[in-house]
Amino acid sequence: MAGLGKGEAYSLAAAFTWGFAMVLFKRTGESVPPMALNLFKNTVGLVLIGATLWLIGDPLETLTRMSRREIAILLLSGVIGIAVADTIFFAALNRVGVGITSIVDCLYSPATIFFAWLLLQERLYVYHYAGAALIIVGILLTSQVEPPPDRTRGQIVAGVLLGALAVSLMAFGIVLTKPVLNREGASLLWCAGVRFLAGTAALAAFVIVTPQRSTLKLAFRPSPVWAWSLPAAVLASYVCYLFWMAGFKYAQAAIAAVLNQTAVIFAILLAAVILKEPLSARKLAALALAVGGVLIITLGEQLRTWYVRLAG
Repeated sequence: MAGLGKGEAYSLAAAFTWGFAMVLFKRTGESVPPMALNLFKNTVGLVLIGATLWLIGDPLETLTRMSRREIAILLLSGVIGIAVADTIFFAALNRVGVGITSIVDCLYSPATIFFAWLLLQERLYVYHYAGAALIIVGILLTSQVEPPPDRTRGQIVAGVLLGALAVSLMAFGIVLTKPVLNREGASLLWCAGVRFLAGTAALAAFVIVTPQRSTLKLAFRPSPVWAWSLPAAVLASYVCYLFWMAGFKYAQAAIAAVLNQTAVIFAILLAAVILKEPLSARKLAALALAVGGVLIITLGEQLRTWYVRLAG
């Protein structure tokens, strides 16, 4: 551990906080519907990001330097990646639990690579396909896990499909924002704030005009549920995000990404300890395949470079 730099430490902290938040959200989701829980989480994140911008004195002028097109992209990304994707993600979490959802979450890497190739013309190599194949096999393996006592196999399959859709939408939303984030002088906090605002506003508008509005009091009214939902919202929408930024700032991107994906391991282990979710041999095998695929995708470029050097 002597060689662990602060960037790597931040990345591990991001993975741990996200894994912990997933466990807390699962406990909260037992009594709060997905839309209400998602709106609550987004509101907490929006307030905390806004408070941080005010405390550090990041001026509104930073936002005004962005073009209308850039702001539109961030708004669309927020609606897709926060309002829609997160709600579907929570619905999947309620159906299949933390363990299976964590493995399905590994689809994020190949989905991001695919959309980066499609929208940004980033090049794909053989190792991308190999890693994606391992992840997909791991996800398919989770659909064969014995369902919890109160879930049917059909609900498990539906949960896996919902989780895959949610992760794909998250990846698409993030890839949309990449050109904006790469612009010189772009503020990560302002970009995050605009996305949170769009996602929260879209979700709130939808919930208010549907029967789901009656469930809002379950999330926003102070109650014993807050013992789980409030810490989960703070961890997921604020603490994890700041650790993620710091990790990518101070560590190599590939190393930070690998360490971030250890959230899968943290979530499954924490779910086993806190929620008493079983660690079956099939689930562990699926986890190993998924994590292996993530490692291949993330470290493949370094391995390819080393091979070319040795071959030359």
